[in-house]
Amino acid sequence: MDRNITCPRSLRYLLAVAEQHSFTRAAEVLYVSQPTLSQQIKQLEESLEVQLLDRSGRTVRLTDAGEVYLHHARRALEELDAGKRAIHELQDLSRGTLRLGLTPVTEYLAIPIVDNFNRHYPGITLSTLEMSQDEIEDGVADNTLDLGIAFTNTLYTDSHTGEIETHILFIESLNLAVGDSHHLAGQDAPINKFDLEQEPLIVLNTHFALRRHFDLYCLEHNITPNIAIEASSLSLIVEIVRLGRLATVLPSTIACAQAGMHPVMLIPEMPQHMISLICRKGAYNSPAYPACTAFTELATEWSSSWCNLNPGHRLTPCPLTDLCLHDPGKHLKGNATNATVAVVDE
Repeated sequence: MDRNITCPRSLRYLLAVAEQHSFTRAAEVLYVSQPTLSQQIKQLEESLEVQLLDRSGRTVRLTDAGEVYLHHARRALEELDAGKRAIHELQDLSRGTLRLGLTPVTEYLAIPIVDNFNRHYPGITLSTLEMSQDEIEDGVADNTLDLGIAFTNTLYTDSHTGEIETHILFIESLNLAVGDSHHLAGQDAPINKFDLEQEPLIVLNTHFALRRHFDLYCLEHNITPNIAIEASSLSLIVEIVRLGRLATVLPSTIACAQAGMHPVMLIPEMPQHMISLICRKGAYNSPAYPACTAFTELATEWSSSWCNLNPGHRLTPCPLTDLCLHDPGKHLKGNATNATVAVVDE
């Protein structure tokens, strides 16, 4: 160890000698031997290249340099003690920060989790950032984000396998979504690919993973979608679909939860996708990241009951409700141990 590095113990020893005016009494107060105490003070003086204590009289007193140095030593010890208290506050979640990356689609899905987290831990400042899925993965890997929530397909493998972890919250289905006045509103039977081609659509642009998943689905099934509008705002898409003329493609959770919107199933079915939490390697459930752990626990609790959407938020029953209730394993994956953030759609 570099001898010029000053340890907090040396500062506390100096403070005790200055207060007791005696090496003997200071050693007794500190419960150390006098030779140990003397050696520590001597090493401190040598590292500073100055004499801090005048030992020539019957009592030990500070030199002028010692007076100046002790003033700063007291402040340093106060800051160290404050740092220790701050760590304890972080551990009990009475203060701290959490940086969460979300894509436009996952913002909708994460709203109840974010609200619940703030209600449970009001002392934690939660910063949410909207970005693409690739940016979320990069941010978690380089420590500019603590967590991410992502919408990925079931064959997804991340590009930072040595740096990040993904923990599945649940499996989500994609479906067509329409407004109240749309001719498909309330239809229980799925529509085929030929019917889909006749429907004018408003969809996210190709910067978003959800759009790329939809394009791949269309390519695999030789579907030529009738895309009338491309957008970068999910809010805009939802509001236009509510007007009733255009349809869109959304996760079934969003389509079920939005007032004035109705999911419509497709044949062939669109691929299922995982809603996952993304975190740094080793951070999941780690005592070193208490805020991350708390968020993932709440996210897991939410994921276990995500199918139980409040029917008061919908004008008609969701046609997928029976499917969720009769085959929950198809949509819900994981348990209390399977949670960490990797978010939605870019």
